[in-house]
Amino acid sequence: MVIVSKQNPVVKELASLREKKGRRERGTFLVEGDKMFRECAKSGMQIVRVALLATEERLASIGSSLGESLGSAAPVLLGEDAFKAVSDEKTPQGVIAEVRIPDAPPSPPEGRCLLLDGVSDPANVGAVIRTAAAAGYREIYFADCADPYSPKSVRASMSGVFYCKLMRGTREEMLAALGGVPLIAADMDGADAFAFVPPEKHCICIGNEGNGLSDAVRGRADCTVGIPMQAPMESLNAAVSAAILMYLLGHAKK
Repeated sequence: MVIVSKQNPVVKELASLREKKGRRERGTFLVEGDKMFRECAKSGMQIVRVALLATEERLASIGSSLGESLGSAAPVLLGEDAFKAVSDEKTPQGVIAEVRIPDAPPSPPEGRCLLLDGVSDPANVGAVIRTAAAAGYREIYFADCADPYSPKSVRASMSGVFYCKLMRGTREEMLAALGGVPLIAADMDGADAFAFVPPEKHCICIGNEGNGLSDAVRGRADCTVGIPMQAPMESLNAAVSAAILMYLLGHAKK
């Protein structure tokens, strides 16, 4: 059966996941597009259900490699209007999965990690997750940040969201979990990051795009490092700064 109405309960449930309230209530998030869906299935994330745009091409894909990724999840078939009501893409690819948000309460890290302190742009959050997965900072603490499971963040993470442990909460909760871990604050007035040798286990702290790190995190930091810049530039995008510092400090010669 093909669901065509945007008022159908299934469509409304899936569409609610575009908003933070819906994700919080259902404990799930949306993964959209062929590549992202296959990566999600390969990562072992729990896929609750899959919505497919009911076109001949998309239905034929059920018997292809996409079908293998479906596993035991029976696809929900949506008409064009119903699918657009769920999709967050300008040009939908025809597959959207509802995925369980992993239960990840704040806990001490096993290795080097990252703290995002008030980062408010979901695109920045997703970009940081993407780089963190690649650079080996796979435990990420989010203190009062944009939701890493929003469609925009998930899309910007380019599958990184499936491979990192994402812990969310208040600054107090994050700092408590990081007790005893050296915190390296990122700030333009800090010591030259290129001359800094970090401890093997550490946490890089990245602040809000406009206001930088909070007083709570800044006060708890063990040291502060900055990225040298030529005048008149005084700052870098939060995701770019995080990327530079993760690769620089994560591969610093001891």
